[in-house]
Amino acid sequence: MLDRKRKGNGLELFGNLVHLKKYFLRYKGTLALGFIFIILSNIGNVYIPLLVKGAFDELQKKLSTDIIVKNAILIALTSAFAGLFSFLIRQTIIVVSRKIEYDLRKDFWEHIQKLPMRFFQNNSTGNIMSHATNDINSVRSFVGPSVMYSVDNGVLFIMTLSILFSLSTKLTLYTLIPLPFMSLFVYLVMSKIHSRYTKIQEKFSELTTRAQENFSGIRVIKSYFRENYEIDQYSKISDEYFQRKMNLVKLQAFFHPIFFVIAGLAFIIIFLVGGNMIINNELTVGTLTAFILYLSMLIWPMISFGWVANMIQQADASMKRLMKIFNEPYEISENENTNHVIKDLQGSIEFKNVSFRYKDDLPVVLDNVSFKIEQGQTIAFVGHTGVGKSSLINLIPRMYDATGGEVLIDGINVKNIPIGILRTNIGLVPQENFLFSDTLANNIVYGITDGSQILIDKVTEIAQLNKDVETFPNGFETILGERGITLSGGQKQRSSLARALAIDPKILILDDSFSAVDTHTEEEILKRLKEFMKNRTSIIISHRISTVKDSDKIFVIDKGKITEQGTHDELVAFGGIYADLHTKQLLEEELSEME
Repeated sequence: MLDRKRKGNGLELFGNLVHLKKYFLRYKGTLALGFIFIILSNIGNVYIPLLVKGAFDELQKKLSTDIIVKNAILIALTSAFAGLFSFLIRQTIIVVSRKIEYDLRKDFWEHIQKLPMRFFQNNSTGNIMSHATNDINSVRSFVGPSVMYSVDNGVLFIMTLSILFSLSTKLTLYTLIPLPFMSLFVYLVMSKIHSRYTKIQEKFSELTTRAQENFSGIRVIKSYFRENYEIDQYSKISDEYFQRKMNLVKLQAFFHPIFFVIAGLAFIIIFLVGGNMIINNELTVGTLTAFILYLSMLIWPMISFGWVANMIQQADASMKRLMKIFNEPYEISENENTNHVIKDLQGSIEFKNVSFRYKDDLPVVLDNVSFKIEQGQTIAFVGHTGVGKSSLINLIPRMYDATGGEVLIDGINVKNIPIGILRTNIGLVPQENFLFSDTLANNIVYGITDGSQILIDKVTEIAQLNKDVETFPNGFETILGERGITLSGGQKQRSSLARALAIDPKILILDDSFSAVDTHTEEEILKRLKEFMKNRTSIIISHRISTVKDSDKIFVIDKGKITEQGTHDELVAFGGIYADLHTKQLLEEELSEME
């Protein structure tokens, strides 16, 4: 994508804002109408001083109430004409700016949803939220007020200048003397505004991230009595944000005073030069009055020029940050090799010499892993923490893509299976059990378009959650709170399991999904799962040997490789890692019973 860069002190105002072109073209008809309204509104505005000029010139010749009343009516009608079209300007250009804001936010959200897990690992939630709120609002200000005032004041400036030259070329030239100094001032200040605003947005992202982490981790904060520490840390970041904001405000504070000084110089020139021209009968009092009114009309365009330039710089900095995300590749996507004929999966899985690493500069997580799972089998993966078990199962629904080898389902490379078909046939219960701030029922049926109470009852009975629901104040309609804060760890795990079962998966993956569940409840769940998962493929990751001992085959992973495989009895007899884990857990159980 286009990404122009600044060199030295040169300014390319629309370096990043050119990416908004497609949004402007979408509403080109309405914008064109808005620009017509701008012209009509300004015709009315610039005509008023001419009416005043005519009135003064008439009164100089003959004092009459009729002249005053006639011109007062004309001025009122002209003002109403200009006001009407000024209203219509906002009903077109400003409304379009809101629509573009909506489109941009919608496109940003759709893009974020399609980005791979890798992106969310490398970008904090607070930073992403800052882009979605602050940066998009800044761009919207450019699309609406900046564009409107730029065109409006540009047209007004041209019209006014044309009339001034027609009235008196000499006086107009004198009046324009201060303007080049204004342009030089804007040129020198604007580049500094851009860099300072970028730093402000970066610090705002850090501030948002800190707040989001505090809200999510409030239990930990309170458990360790670290409220004052977090207050101090947030205050430090907030103070840095305040200082950066003040640095920008101080710079912006120069704009208005400088512009008023320049405008004041222009008024002085008009009085000195114009006054002498009246004395020499080169100018009428009405013409001088019109000049003063026109200069007053030019003050706001001169001031707004700096304000708009400032807003453009802020929007450009924000758009640059947004484009950094828009340019992020999807990685996990469909392509010309995707077989859209596939409408369903059976459940056999095969890994062929699969290798994986999260980044090119990071160590290998999986190294040349190969195995096969037949449809209907229950397979388990065990091993010490951090050996690659979760990474392995994340390759099956394409949360990540293998960096080497092939992952096959039903003999087809997962990269060639439509993502929607792939993931709706796989029920994944991850280690982190995330629940939405919604009703329990809606969380359970989240993965399907509609779910009956019969289905909810069925899957919660399998997950052994139904008895807990009876104690909830509103049953399945109980609001769980953010991240399911009202539930215990075990209830969260069982709710996540019920959600995975509700989609009627052909492949069920349980990633250490019973760690917070007592052994009795776990046995009841596994007993019911065995019946539910007949002719379906089940993959279990667990540190508990009791969870995996009845699996058809168990794979032991160590340092990214499969080092042992077989049934429970075969692996215990083998005397390797699995047997060692089994022995240690038996000792733990015995010690627990002795207590």
